[in-house]
Amino acid sequence: MGLSPCGVVIDDSARELLIHGTPAFPIACYHDDLRTEPVPWHWHEELEVLVVSEGSVLAAAGGEKYRLETGEGLFINAGVLHGDWPLNTGACRLHSMVFHPRLVGGSPDSVFWQKYLQPLLTDPSRPCAVLRPRVEWQRTAIEAMEQAFRTVVNEVPGYEFKTRAALSELLFQLVSHAPAVQAMPKKALRSADRIKTMLQFIQEHYTEEVSVEQIAASASISPSECLRCFHDMIGTTPNQYLRDQRAQRAAELLCGTGLRVSEIALQCGFQDASYFARAFRQVYGCGPTEYRRQARRAGD
Repeated sequence: MGLSPCGVVIDDSARELLIHGTPAFPIACYHDDLRTEPVPWHWHEELEVLVVSEGSVLAAAGGEKYRLETGEGLFINAGVLHGDWPLNTGACRLHSMVFHPRLVGGSPDSVFWQKYLQPLLTDPSRPCAVLRPRVEWQRTAIEAMEQAFRTVVNEVPGYEFKTRAALSELLFQLVSHAPAVQAMPKKALRSADRIKTMLQFIQEHYTEEVSVEQIAASASISPSECLRCFHDMIGTTPNQYLRDQRAQRAAELLCGTGLRVSEIALQCGFQDASYFARAFRQVYGCGPTEYRRQARRAGD
């Protein structure tokens, strides 16, 4: 099945659009160099497990942030908004598996689904679980993840059976041992819903002039409540998130089209070319022209 960079593509609500695996075998393995391309905020219906292979990672999920070192991992439940970023200036890589719970649980009327998968999927106190090798059950879970990862990537004989067996062990460890975190209070749950609504508004209108007041109005809240939601849930401001989304779209156009830089700036909502260059540099560490040049050299 092979190994791919993640390349997150999201819809208007930050829901990931990428299809992971196939309908018959719904799992995919990814590697990410976070120094080159952090994993942006997104969510999906599938489960995800990641392990840091090099460096230090800031992983965020379920309204919390976690520092993960090499060899440590994170389980992310279905529907949970999450993202990953480098913590230091050195190399920073992780590998991950994204898989649909039916790969392990089968049909909803099976004992596997009803006894193990459904309680995990529907438990609001288990949005994610940190996996550190020094804890025995967490080490077992990481080893099961790595076994499934290698099996899928290398497509060893009978890899479908072996992958399902390894994932079953992983989920059994999580269901049996992963501690419930404090359930999100109603206010936090409201904030999570509001964030998804506001992210959708930004995705729909990032090419236009957008104010914090407009973003707040999309969720029927005040600008101050909007700022609080962004700060508490994703650790940034609405304007910074808007800038990052515009820069990300600009990067895609720089790599995938022959449009002039000035045209790309306008298409992505940057009305001023000099501001576009500054904002792009803040996100990617270089100007748009240099970014395009580097991307073309890398593709040669």
